[in-house]
Amino acid sequence: METAIKPEVKRLQSLDALRGFDMFWIMGGGEIFIALAALTGWPVLQWWSAQLEHVPWHGFHAEDMIFPLFLFIAGISFPFSMAKRYLGQENRRALYIHVIQRGLILVLLGLLNNNSVRFDFGNLRYGSVLGRIGLAWMFAALIFMNTRRLRARIIWLVGILVGYWLLFPIFPAHDLGSFGPYTMQGNLAGHIDRLFLPGKFCCYTYGDSEGILSTIPAICTALLGMLTGQFILSEYLRDKPLRKVLYMASAAVGLIALGGIWNFAFPINKYLWSSSFVCFVGGLSLLLFTLFYVVIDIWKINKWTKFFVVIGMNSIAIYMVHTLIDFNQAANFLFGGVYALCGPEWKPLATAVGFFTTAWVFLYILYKKKWFLKV
Repeated sequence: METAIKPEVKRLQSLDALRGFDMFWIMGGGEIFIALAALTGWPVLQWWSAQLEHVPWHGFHAEDMIFPLFLFIAGISFPFSMAKRYLGQENRRALYIHVIQRGLILVLLGLLNNNSVRFDFGNLRYGSVLGRIGLAWMFAALIFMNTRRLRARIIWLVGILVGYWLLFPIFPAHDLGSFGPYTMQGNLAGHIDRLFLPGKFCCYTYGDSEGILSTIPAICTALLGMLTGQFILSEYLRDKPLRKVLYMASAAVGLIALGGIWNFAFPINKYLWSSSFVCFVGGLSLLLFTLFYVVIDIWKINKWTKFFVVIGMNSIAIYMVHTLIDFNQAANFLFGGVYALCGPEWKPLATAVGFFTTAWVFLYILYKKKWFLKV
């Protein structure tokens, strides 16, 4: 049966903090740790520095989690948004319009972010991070809205992941020669991009990392987030929140294990957004959210969160604004004198800290003025 929704829907502070933590790594936080690793030579920092680069093809680094974690978080938010809209007496048709409009706006923002305002349509890049978030979230939301039972949602989830996996060995691509079905040259997702996706590709030669076919399993990443949000909202174990947290942590471990096992048949691969990748990274995302949720929303240890909340409340803005604002130039204006005082071994760290500080202060000003870019 459909779980009951609490009559009062409160915003999860843990979700804003986790979104900010996720964006921290791509707005300059990663560069700080890379510079620290080079400066200190500490093994743990050097290991983490290596984790802040995408793997070339198969495999997983922490950097590969940033994008799907954001999509997972967007999924968690949807049941809260849907509940608030229904409590506000918004009708179903208006909710459909909101979902589709949001998805298409993100596609448009992705095009602008990739290409600025250009009219050389043959040389634009049409696949994008924001576009994938928009489309995957939109279709996941439509599935979620039109399935009332948990069983039906799980059937959709399993059906998409298994179906996507089977497509690769059944329909290998041989237009570039005889290669394996999961290779850069021989995978079906890249072949479909070469056939149907115009413009230029990123971030591998033979297809787009945010291409057509690989957007389909990304729906499951958003759907996993929506199932998590629904579980948080449900009345189940309402008076035993720590047991609820234990169930989420157990589910996370199960997903990680499933992804690791599936990896032997369908390699973990961010570029293909493989089914094993969905499970593995979905489990890691759920585990990280569970940690933030128990610390911030249950134990109320939240004084430290504002640093990340400032970022999380304007995550799309900081992702987009680099096309309009040169934070490197602004940071050099503000901290150039400090950079000049640093020796060559310290300058990379000072530059990274200066860049991040400039971007964070920009977001803090928006936060204080309550200016938020929402889609």
